[in-house]
Amino acid sequence: MFKYGDVDVLHFLLSNLKWWVAEYQVDGFQFHSLPSMMYTHNGFATFTGDIEEYCNQYVDKDALMYLILANEMLHELYPDIITIAEDATFYPGLCEPATQGGLGFDYWINFSVSEMWLWLLENVPDQDWSMNKIVSVLLSNQQSHRNMLLYAENHNQSISGGRSFAEILFSKADEQIIGSDNVLFRGASLHKMIKLLTFTMSGSAYLNFMGNEFAHPNRVEFPVPSNKFSFALANRQWDLLMDEVHRQLFDFDKDMMRIDEDENILSSGPPNVHHINDSNMVISYNRGPLLFVFNFHPTICYETYCVGVEEAGEYQLILNTDEVSYGGLGMLKRDQYLQRTSTKRTDGHRNSLEVSLPRRSAQVYKLTRILAT
Repeated sequence: MFKYGDVDVLHFLLSNLKWWVAEYQVDGFQFHSLPSMMYTHNGFATFTGDIEEYCNQYVDKDALMYLILANEMLHELYPDIITIAEDATFYPGLCEPATQGGLGFDYWINFSVSEMWLWLLENVPDQDWSMNKIVSVLLSNQQSHRNMLLYAENHNQSISGGRSFAEILFSKADEQIIGSDNVLFRGASLHKMIKLLTFTMSGSAYLNFMGNEFAHPNRVEFPVPSNKFSFALANRQWDLLMDEVHRQLFDFDKDMMRIDEDENILSSGPPNVHHINDSNMVISYNRGPLLFVFNFHPTICYETYCVGVEEAGEYQLILNTDEVSYGGLGMLKRDQYLQRTSTKRTDGHRNSLEVSLPRRSAQVYKLTRILAT
């Protein structure tokens, strides 16, 4: 902790930020555990959202001034730099400019989504996942959507003695796997679906924790007295990309990112979620120019599943988690990659698509041809 009201301390902290950019060309800063700075109680208090909780005697005004100065200086000297705030108290104005009374961060991290996925994976059998609850968490805090950054798996879970998503998914006990399911297939399928849903449904930015893009199986643990200063887990095993499963998951991650490069999904505003079915375990929504359909059911494949679309036309499948090249089963035939709408009203839309949904899979469609109706 620092004495933020001291001018010499401010000079030191601000020059330190500038030094990292000048010396190592870092392109951004993530300010970790902001509540420990912003409040004299270090954030160990109950927050209900009442504005008084952010304007009382426990707020460290000197620390807030430092954060404003840090953002102002960095953005003035380096216009392309990114600053990210890690704050679980939902401080108002976190990402508003200083001229409007804010702290000036570019993004804030919403940890509730990654915490939800971890809780589901560790505590709830696959067949009992609630699609409505998943969507509800993903769509929370939409008032700050344009500055919200999401992880599927965050660093706090994979460090601090926790387990990575891949470690949880690929080491699931056999008795918890349904029917003839394969542990490897289940783990890879859910890994892809969780990332795709998190990436495309909510927020305006997405971040991979290092190694998550190819399902690194181990957590990160730095040398400390409790592990006898071991370096055994203080690494990322990049050679895992030579393994087929990890390479396939990495290929999927790259193609998932490419969708945003091509279609600007993250900057297209909140999604239009028009279909959530807990019994069928299916979610469907539009975001930007694309249609997303997820089937989380662990055992049931739907030969023809009807989802609503507003625009009549032909829809091309541009991403399919069940592709063999991504470690899937490849259950869709090539003639199923292009679908034409029918005039059947579904999900409150004028038209509908009948799609084939393999179990534990997700599909992304793009309207390629508009038809007159």
